[in-house]
Amino acid sequence: MVDSIADRNNLILAAQTGDPVAIGRLLAVCQADARRYAHKHCQSSDVDDAVQESLLIIARKVSGLKAAAAFSGWLFTVIKRECRKLERMMFKTDSLDEDLAEHQLLCKSDNDLRIDLAAALESLPAHYLEVVLLRDFEDLTISEIAERLDEQSGAIKSRLHRARELVREYMLGPLVQTAKQP
Repeated sequence: MVDSIADRNNLILAAQTGDPVAIGRLLAVCQADARRYAHKHCQSSDVDDAVQESLLIIARKVSGLKAAAAFSGWLFTVIKRECRKLERMMFKTDSLDEDLAEHQLLCKSDNDLRIDLAAALESLPAHYLEVVLLRDFEDLTISEIAERLDEQSGAIKSRLHRARELVREYMLGPLVQTAKQP
């Protein structure tokens, strides 16, 4: 595999020239990092799709990368963008609404965000809070949560999705209400 940063940079440079073997090796090398990053930024059911789409984009556009050292940052940006795209498709949200929501959250200080998040979590009914804590704080998989709570995975996914939506609505407050109006 790739043993050093220099080896990785050489592999990236070879991939930039269009060498199909180098592109294949580069994608194989970065796939594990891509999956880990996608797990943090995507719904569990979207991870495979986000990674696959991201690696296709990387393969097609690696020749346009200006510096080999920027590859990792670019890879993660592409993955995060694909996760957002899949989420918008799943929830049918408008990207403008997402941009406004992101801007609203970025305008808050870290301390205010912590306070708002704690208040949002406290506002959740116990059965929603339980799955959020198990998934996002204890880092358990959906299957592990389902086993621990002796419930079906589908029920856990549904509850987790609804809990996250409630937290999002709480955190965004009036912005969510105005975005939902016709």
